[in-house]
Amino acid sequence: MQTSKVFVILLLCSVSVTAVTVSALTEQETTATGLTAAAGRLLAALSPKERQRVQMDYATPERSGWHFIPKTERKGLALRDMNAHQQKLTLKLLQAALSQAGYTKATIIMQLESILATLEGKSGTHHLRDPLLYYITIFGKPNANDRWGLSFEGHHLSLNFVIHGARIVASTPQFLGANPADVKGNYIAEVKKGTRVLRKEETLAFDLLHALSEDQKKKAIVATKAPAEIRHPGNPLPPKSQVEGLAATDMTEKQQTLLRQLLEAYLSTMPHDVAQGRRKRLNEAGFGNIYFAWAGATEPHVGHYYRIEGPTLLVDFVNTQPDPAGNPANHIHCVWRNPSGDFALPAKTD
Repeated sequence: MQTSKVFVILLLCSVSVTAVTVSALTEQETTATGLTAAAGRLLAALSPKERQRVQMDYATPERSGWHFIPKTERKGLALRDMNAHQQKLTLKLLQAALSQAGYTKATIIMQLESILATLEGKSGTHHLRDPLLYYITIFGKPNANDRWGLSFEGHHLSLNFVIHGARIVASTPQFLGANPADVKGNYIAEVKKGTRVLRKEETLAFDLLHALSEDQKKKAIVATKAPAEIRHPGNPLPPKSQVEGLAATDMTEKQQTLLRQLLEAYLSTMPHDVAQGRRKRLNEAGFGNIYFAWAGATEPHVGHYYRIEGPTLLVDFVNTQPDPAGNPANHIHCVWRNPSGDFALPAKTD
């Protein structure tokens, strides 16, 4: 059976997010407690040798090591090296870490690996184009008392969490990528032509840019050429630089609404309580203190980039690379980071 078909069967067998609806979450029944329980079930299903690969010390430097490029080896245990029951438990753990929208995004991104294999002419399972080449790692001991960490990572996905009791202490870096960003053909049955897994992250940014006046654009557009990549990819410390762009306080009410909608595209990837915590911190720090900056082309299909910066968030989005079929600017990288420190690490001070 082909790898992509195996993956689809696993998705169909897995539960729909969590048994608890977001509106029913309480202080005692949170995303954090759900993750702790799901992590415990996965660890119990592993052999001692498999558990050694999945579970690492919380203090290991590898906890803050992350990247989204295709790699033959990563920390943790890959889905393709698990049996069907372990794969199902891993997907349930991923579901517990994300919203329904976030889980859908993550699984489509994983299925895009089969499209890459098709477009690149790879037959069968290829070591770099495999929708099961995604790794789970648990740092420390998942229980109600200890602080522990979780990573789910592979090509174009890096999701990282720190949990302590009933709280998610950290949920960044949150990286999502898509290649092709806009699926141009019916290459595989599971992902239809026209699928754009990161559509809102791109189109809402264009909507905001086009809603600006010419004077506002002079502030917002900081470069005529887009950078080739997001800032500090794979670095455990978020970037620190001079803030550029247009402040939300200098936007109209309609433009601020578009900015909030754009931020929601990222926030909606996380479970309700995690997203709500981010919104609260964002508003307490002052929505007017958020800056929107643009670089590159002001229309789709040509390289473009934007970033959103505020006291509690750093968002980078870039679409400059072609897809394997040669369609220009059809390969997205985007990330939400915490300027106070990803992985619950203290931010570097100058």
